[in-house]
Amino acid sequence: MREFSLKKMRFIVIMLIVALAGSVLPAAAARWAPKVDNVIFFIDHSGSMAMQGARGEYTKIILAKDAAIEINYRIPNLNYKSGVFTFAPFEQLSAMAPYNQKAVHDAISPINVDYPIYGNLTPMGPGLVALDPVLGGLSGRTAVILFTDGDNNLGIDPVVEARQLLAKYGDRICFMVVSFADTDHGKEQVKKLAALSSCHCIIEGEELLNSRAAEDIFLRCGLYDEVADMGGSEVVVFRSIYFDFDKSNIKPEFIPVLDEGVAVSKSKPNQQIILEGNTDSVGSVAYNQALSERRANSVKAYFVKKGIDANRITAVGYGKSQPRADNATDEGRRLNRRVEIKFKPMN
Repeated sequence: MREFSLKKMRFIVIMLIVALAGSVLPAAAARWAPKVDNVIFFIDHSGSMAMQGARGEYTKIILAKDAAIEINYRIPNLNYKSGVFTFAPFEQLSAMAPYNQKAVHDAISPINVDYPIYGNLTPMGPGLVALDPVLGGLSGRTAVILFTDGDNNLGIDPVVEARQLLAKYGDRICFMVVSFADTDHGKEQVKKLAALSSCHCIIEGEELLNSRAAEDIFLRCGLYDEVADMGGSEVVVFRSIYFDFDKSNIKPEFIPVLDEGVAVSKSKPNQQIILEGNTDSVGSVAYNQALSERRANSVKAYFVKKGIDANRITAVGYGKSQPRADNATDEGRRLNRRVEIKFKPMN
């Protein structure tokens, strides 16, 4: 009876999400600008996920599958590419392709949630190794949404492998973790995984399923920026690029982001381009003000070199006055060394 009730409840919830998605998401899509170009659903299908969660009502794989379905119907379609994969074992359920809500749902839905615990090991590290060729075939930035309990008992340490991927791809990868960890080891692993990439996105699986507000914060963390309103005109926050300490030169991994910004600029000739330079808190106010202006102007020079009229571009520096993250940490300071790219209708 419980199994029947659970399936019935999940079916009703999914149908409600599908019904609401058609009316809510088109409006939401007009209010967001993408942070990434690609979204990968990466679902842990190991033996430990077949165990009941901390509350003991449903298995972790059931909750992970529900969370993946829920996220799919909450993502605004911002011209991402997307794919669905499992690990332990690694399997491609949906190849990378232009994001299609129904296609992603159809890939997630057949995932088996009724499999034996024993005999199914948890090789998360090898799963990340298998994902490397997929990442290598993508351009721009990629969000890897990990649905996992963090346990691993076979092969290389997943944190070590994740570090190697970040060393290879840099800020082109954001690991977003939906955690179903219920052991000390698992909790430590998911925290480490989420902390590796600059986006720092992590949420408890049951919190995601129970709180729409918490889910929205998680999705905004890695997938899109909110459209702001300044002076009565809509300003779209397009992307940010990041800089090394005390540097204003553009890092190679951000060239695809800038090229996309150039393409948007050419496709929207009536949009003004706003480049806002920022720094971390190290150094004097005067020095950081000048550094933030150099960063903004380096991006402007790139846009002009690619054929964008300099008169359309406003480059400003805010020094250390507008931190996005905590300057007390190395990661926070790294996130604050940035130029934000925005578009605004010309008056």
